[in-house]
Amino acid sequence: MNDWKERLGVVYSTNPDYDYDTAAVDEPQTLPSHEQRLRVSIEKNGRGGKVVTLVRGFVGTADDLKNLGKWLKTRCGVGGSVKDGELIIQCNLRERVVDLLRSEGYTGTK
Repeated sequence: MNDWKERLGVVYSTNPDYDYDTAAVDEPQTLPSHEQRLRVSIEKNGRGGKVVTLVRGFVGTADDLKNLGKWLKTRCGVGGSVKDGELIIQCNLRERVVDLLRSEGYTGTK
């Protein structure tokens, strides 16, 4: 592999046997909805006093998590984001989020 664009940011090595590895970490496969164990909670700390609803425990690809977040935000009519493997939904909507997730087959939701 001599593509220099893939090696940007790598420190030069004088070792003649050095082999640059570009392998990325594979994302886990998305579990079916009935096998997911999602945890829904409310958090206020570190958010300027504003309350948010957090959904944690999703096992799957980042795209699937993003799609789930978009669906939840649309159904709740609020904003939010996906960061560090968790969904952040604005406002205190814990009960509504749990009901929506259970209606979509996420039976392990608490």
